[in-house]
Amino acid sequence: MLPNRKILVSPRRLSTALGVLFLLSSAAFAAHAQTAPQAPAAAPDPALPHGQIQYLWPEGAPGAVGSEEQDKPHLEIFSGYGPAPRTAVIVCPGGGYRNLAYDKEGTQIAEWLNIRGITAFVLTYRLSPRYRYPEPVLDGYRSVRWVRSHAAEYHVAPDRIGMWGFSAGGHLVGMVGTHFDDGNPQAADPVERASDRPDFVVSSYGVLTLLPEIAKPDTLKPLLGDRITQQLLDEVSPDKHVTAQTPPFFLFSTTADQGVPPLSTVAFYTVLIRAGVPAEMHIFQTGPHGAALGQSNPELAEWPTLLENWLRINGWIATPAAPAPPAPAAH
Repeated sequence: MLPNRKILVSPRRLSTALGVLFLLSSAAFAAHAQTAPQAPAAAPDPALPHGQIQYLWPEGAPGAVGSEEQDKPHLEIFSGYGPAPRTAVIVCPGGGYRNLAYDKEGTQIAEWLNIRGITAFVLTYRLSPRYRYPEPVLDGYRSVRWVRSHAAEYHVAPDRIGMWGFSAGGHLVGMVGTHFDDGNPQAADPVERASDRPDFVVSSYGVLTLLPEIAKPDTLKPLLGDRITQQLLDEVSPDKHVTAQTPPFFLFSTTADQGVPPLSTVAFYTVLIRAGVPAEMHIFQTGPHGAALGQSNPELAEWPTLLENWLRINGWIATPAAPAPPAPAAH
């Protein structure tokens, strides 16, 4: 355990972590075993067991309307395998801002990251109808500040902190990746002194534009409620806030998605490229909304490998050292 910190452990996570790890490293990725670089062959840090829960605001979140668990945004921590300092990724499950697909788009994603040497922090953010904008997005900003300000304690690199979101979570990471600051050096709370800019962002079938010719009507109504104005729509439309300082993005979607139109991804990618932001986009022909890692779809099962390659070429996954050449035969 880390010294002088109150840490809660989720028993369900501790009992299922190995099972989820086995599933994620089995058939869905077996086809790539001969070509993809292998993850570090090491166990997770014994001082950081899976299932630690850390509240983002231990004394109470801003705008909280109660003191129940649903009023306490928090991170569940899954330590990556291999040498430290590690890359960190804050995982934001989807669920339309009404619920969280916590296993499929949360803990399973964390385990996928872990075996690639990345420490994952799965975010439970506040949900509708109890909470509307800006509280869920504030939870996203705070999560980056929290991880960066605790980087040394969790053996992660403060300049290698990314976010990965799905659907509504894909919108949330789009917001954090386009609305950020350097922190407040005068803040009494040390967490608020840290920057909330992620170093990279992955958005899977996320809502990244609210252009009326692309977005479905009432796309973000659970987040915005009935007080929707054009000014508010512009504020929460990530494509409106891309600049040259926006971090690199990896974008994934499917043509068949009936939940979030793939043109949302295309529109955001176009704005990124115009701003000179490094970006990669993959849109697959088949696959429903909420495909997660795509294990059940032979075509979609390729997409995590593409993401892994992107993470590796940008230095967020360590590339294993090449094996030494055999010694010349003695004559």
